[in-house]
Amino acid sequence: TMRMFNSDGSEGKMCGNGIRCVGKYLYDNRKTDKLDITVDTLSGARKLKMYAQGGKVNSVCVDMGAVILDPAKVPVNIEGDAVIGKRIDTAYGMYSVTCTSMGNPHCSIIVDDVLNCEVDGIGKAIGEDKDMFPQGVNVGFVQVIDRTHLKVRVYERGTGETMACGTGACAAVVAATLNGHCDKNTDVYVRLPGGELTIRYTDDTVYLTGEACEAFRGTVVL
Repeated sequence: TMRMFNSDGSEGKMCGNGIRCVGKYLYDNRKTDKLDITVDTLSGARKLKMYAQGGKVNSVCVDMGAVILDPAKVPVNIEGDAVIGKRIDTAYGMYSVTCTSMGNPHCSIIVDDVLNCEVDGIGKAIGEDKDMFPQGVNVGFVQVIDRTHLKVRVYERGTGETMACGTGACAAVVAATLNGHCDKNTDVYVRLPGGELTIRYTDDTVYLTGEACEAFRGTVVL
C-alpha cells in the first residue's frame, strides 16, 4: 500500500512518479523478489511491471487504469458528458480546457509555447477555483510538438509547479488525443522539466513508463 503527501501536508490519491519509486525501493531493498507487483492506492490498485539490470530496477511501467472523463467524477462543475476543449474564463483570460481524472483531477490546456506560459499565475487561478473544481485541480500546460511528442509543465495542487508529474503527463496525452493531436495505442513521449516519460493511451487504460533512479539516502528522526 502506498500513501502520498504533498508539501503542504495534504494527501494525494495517486502519484505516477511516486509509485515507480516505491516499486524500485521495494525491489532494490529486497522487500520483494517480483518484478511484477500490485500497489494499493487511494485511487485503487495499480499494477507495476519493473525492468532491472544488475539487480537494480532502472525503469517501471505502471498500468494507471482507465481515464475518468465524467465531470461529476473528476470532479469539475461544467455541464456535459465530458469536458473536452471547453472554454472557461479566468483572471488571465479565456482558456480551452480538457478535464480528466487519473486518480486525481487534472485540467489540461494546450498552448503554443509551454516555456513562456504564466504557469504559476494561471495554475493557481484555475487550481484554486473551488466553484469550478470543488477538490482543487492539477493544471497542465501542454505544447504539441508532433503526434508522438509533447512538452508539458504542471502546476500541482498543494505544491505548485513541479519538475515532473506522472498523472499530469498521462492527462496531457489523453487531452491531446481527445483534441485530435495524438493517437490512441501509440507511445507518446512527454518531456517535462525533470525528464521524459512514455505514455500509451488505450481504450481500456493508460500506461506510464519512466526511469526510477535513487537520488540519495538519509535518516529522519521522528
